[in-house]
Amino acid sequence: MTRVVDAPPDAVWARLADIADHVSWMADAAAIRFVGDRREGVGTRFECDTVVGPLKTVDKMEVTEWSPGVAMGVRHSGIVTGTGRFEVEAVSGGRTRLTWEEDLAFPLMLGGAVTARLAAPVLHRLWAGNLRRFAARVAEVGP
Repeated sequence: MTRVVDAPPDAVWARLADIADHVSWMADAAAIRFVGDRREGVGTRFECDTVVGPLKTVDKMEVTEWSPGVAMGVRHSGIVTGTGRFEVEAVSGGRTRLTWEEDLAFPLMLGGAVTARLAAPVLHRLWAGNLRRFAARVAEVGP
C-alpha cells in the first residue's frame, strides 16, 4: 500500500528509521525490544509484541535492507514468517510517497493459506490506518 506524506523524504526517513518509535503509529505493535546493541542498519534484530484483535504473538524481525532515505526491509520469523519493506520516494511539492509491502505466510497450525486469505483484508485496513497515523505524526513535526 502507498500513502503520500506531506513532508520531505528526509523527515519521513528520520521517523521511519526510528524503529523503537513504530509503536507510536502502528496499532498492532504493542512493544518493541531490541536484541543486541544495534538500533539501525542491516542486522538490527528486534522482537515486536504484535496484537491483532484477540490474537497476540511475538514477531521476531531482522533488518535485511537499509538504504538511508530510500528503503528499509525486514525478515519476519516466528509463528508468522515473511518479509516487509518500506520505500521512500520524493514527489512534487516537497512531499513523499511511502510504500509499504508485506509478504507473510501463516503456519499450517493456524490455517496456512486459508488464514492468509481471510486475514488479508483485515491486515490491509490495519496497515492503512498505520500509514495514516504515520503521515499525521510526520506532518505534525513539519520539514
